[in-house]
Amino acid sequence: MIDKPWLRHYPPEVPPTLEYPEMPLYRPLLESASRYPHREAIYFMGKRITYRALLQEAYRFMHVLSEFGIRKGDRVAIMLPNSPQYVIAYYATLMLGGIVVQTNPLYVAREIEDQMNDAGAKVLIALDLHLPRIAEVIERTPLESVVFTSLKDYLPFPKNVLYPAMQKRKGQPLPRIPDDPRYHVWRTVMAAAPETPLQAAEIDPKNDVALLQYTGGTTGTPKGVMLTHYNLIANTVQARAWMYRAREGTDKVVGALPFFHVYGMTTVLNFGVYMASTMILFPRFDATEVLKTIHKERPTFFPGAPTMYIALIHHPDIQKYDLTSIDACISGSAPLPLEVQTRFEALTGGRIVEGYGLSETSPVTHANPIYGFRKTGSIGLPWPDTDVRILDPATHEPLSPGAVGEVAIRGPQVMKGYWNRPEETARTFVDGWLLTGDVGRMDEDGFFYIVDRKKDMIIAGGYNIYPREVEEVLFTHPAIQEAAVVGVPDPYRGETVKAFVVLKPGATVTEKELDAFCRSKLAAYKVPRIYEFRSELPKTAVGKVLRRVLADEARRVSENKPLDEQPRAVPFKP
Repeated sequence: MIDKPWLRHYPPEVPPTLEYPEMPLYRPLLESASRYPHREAIYFMGKRITYRALLQEAYRFMHVLSEFGIRKGDRVAIMLPNSPQYVIAYYATLMLGGIVVQTNPLYVAREIEDQMNDAGAKVLIALDLHLPRIAEVIERTPLESVVFTSLKDYLPFPKNVLYPAMQKRKGQPLPRIPDDPRYHVWRTVMAAAPETPLQAAEIDPKNDVALLQYTGGTTGTPKGVMLTHYNLIANTVQARAWMYRAREGTDKVVGALPFFHVYGMTTVLNFGVYMASTMILFPRFDATEVLKTIHKERPTFFPGAPTMYIALIHHPDIQKYDLTSIDACISGSAPLPLEVQTRFEALTGGRIVEGYGLSETSPVTHANPIYGFRKTGSIGLPWPDTDVRILDPATHEPLSPGAVGEVAIRGPQVMKGYWNRPEETARTFVDGWLLTGDVGRMDEDGFFYIVDRKKDMIIAGGYNIYPREVEEVLFTHPAIQEAAVVGVPDPYRGETVKAFVVLKPGATVTEKELDAFCRSKLAAYKVPRIYEFRSELPKTAVGKVLRRVLADEARRVSENKPLDEQPRAVPFKP
């Protein structure tokens, strides 16, 4: 037994413990399609898809995957922005008993290759514009089939105005799918597939893995978090309890968070289907399009990241849009500034609260009460059936309220382990408690606070960036002798990436050249926005670079700059 002071501050409507059905993750789609067949499941850039039609499309893609040889336990990678195709492929894979591999569509060829090999993925679903990256590495991966789709495949064309995410492609030819037996076109394979359901796989929810969510954890080495059907159903049920004013078959959810990130997958996709909500999907976050759509479609729930809310409240035409349909928002991925919370609540009349989680916990473990007592700067209270301790980093002994230590968690949403990494899994758990690597504290009321993020990790615009990965790319440049990467404050992204570089004697390179080099090897959000050239880097007596010293120096310099001189960047762009 552990003391749970946070229970004193639970709203009366939220029970401290819940019942978690041991069912496969695909079951909510079957139930929502049965109870609400004509309810809109998806709104996508003008296209409306009912729950009955969504299930039929998932049945079609089950046949496609089955023809590709997908059986229970096989891995299917989905490398798509938010779109109907993502949802269809997701549920088709789960119904066959396959394991969904979450793949970021921003990945460059090297990152695709590494993930496909680590996961052992047999099938990949991707946008047609991703063809060059995939073709570059497919021979070095276990991929047997790739299905290419387009955002246009589910749009109500003809359409005079393209979504901003597609504007840059207007008038430009897309890559031609070559005559390769491994390559398939979504429209073609779906047209040939029947709507009749195949026999769904028998699932052991507590043991069968539904999803591989790749994360760097505390080491920076990408590894697949194994989330079971039970893990993900449990976190969805917990979200339902916390969102006790949510209305089944009635609400609409803003789907601006990318599904390939576990936060968007749980709070929009899993929760939305579980509640038979309408999911309003955006292939990328565009402030103007989000405002227009909220004004028109009247969504009630808007999970997001602080960068999204910041972009909206500072939009030059914000007063033209009615946002008062928004009832609740859970903000995650980065700290939520008080000013942003206050202004967004004034615009919507709803409530926005900060939460916390990680890939290893499906992901949500904490949130401030949406309609009850909350504390600014806190990540809130542990969710039902979620036990949290602050441990001494050296001894792993529990610490008293107010003491700072490592946050440790256990609960039904905690992962099974890391894919093919039993030793790392063992190091991450102590007596059944997941060691998060985050440093925090709990106050006397049971509210938790994160004091520092995972060692050296940078969180920019809601994305986790691991300095070691960026440094390894920089080290491959022929002009660089040493490199160290840190995060510095950014008023929009929360943090941005800064690289300290020492050149080899006689070597020269410009910031522009380094930027181009990094963009060829890293996803755009990982690329350094600031470079500082130095003659040497601070080190310990044994030669280890003192990254923390550089980070502190960079923050002091950054904080002394006027706001308009800070580095700026835009959110996710597929």
